[in-house]
Amino acid sequence: MRGSVDLFDGSTLSGWHAVARLPTATYPGADEPSTASERYRSAQENPARWYVSDGAIVGEQAPGGGGFGGYLVTDEVFGDFELLIEAWPDWPADTGIMVRSTGLGSQGFQVLLDHRKSGGIGGFYGNGTGGFHALSYNVDVRHGPDGQPEALIEEDAATTLEPVTEQKRQMLAFAAPPAVFFDAWHWGSWNSFRIRCEGRYPVLTTWVNGERIYELDTGTIEHPHYDAEAVAQLLGRQGHIALEVHDTDRLGDARWGDGACCRWRNIKLSAL
Repeated sequence: MRGSVDLFDGSTLSGWHAVARLPTATYPGADEPSTASERYRSAQENPARWYVSDGAIVGEQAPGGGGFGGYLVTDEVFGDFELLIEAWPDWPADTGIMVRSTGLGSQGFQVLLDHRKSGGIGGFYGNGTGGFHALSYNVDVRHGPDGQPEALIEEDAATTLEPVTEQKRQMLAFAAPPAVFFDAWHWGSWNSFRIRCEGRYPVLTTWVNGERIYELDTGTIEHPHYDAEAVAQLLGRQGHIALEVHDTDRLGDARWGDGACCRWRNIKLSAL
């Protein structure tokens, strides 16, 4: 492994650029969404807001913009690497870290940071690469005596908004027991992520606060519309890293609360 490089200087967005969260084909070869649609136009006109505050990148919905989300994308592209990054999401905030991404931000492999009811953290989603979900449990929140959220807990499957199916579990090459994640997670504070991305059909591994959480071999995924070779040709051997502000479509405030944000800092990458 080579020496690490800082992807964030702690005070500016130098080396990054913002893009709108535009509708895209769900998998290589699928029909492309119409660029003339009202949603496409609104997403272009109301991208997420990105800025630096107190030594951290902050991502939030466009003020009064309808919750269309967006991405902050590295100017550079990277091949095989390990990424270290710290995140502090509000509740609820549905975000993530895109790796091997195209310049759109919305095509690539997402490491989930869905800090909301029925969200997954450390698992994977195929943005524009088949729409697969790979995780073994969902998160929810415990409320304190004052009614305020105070800790992450494992979600009760009977109340879920997005069920965790056996297919989602079986895609994973490794999954830590839920207790490992919940014991490691820091509520209302910074959490460190380590992400390894290696190979033409990348093997993706995630650690949260030093605990190995999930591993996915994207060359072995079996899922409707997922074709490892077609995805490799779409994404290439190198790609961008992108931070996500999800849109609020379908789940509304349950996906991204009013005034919520996610903060990011100490972003370092080591080439493999």
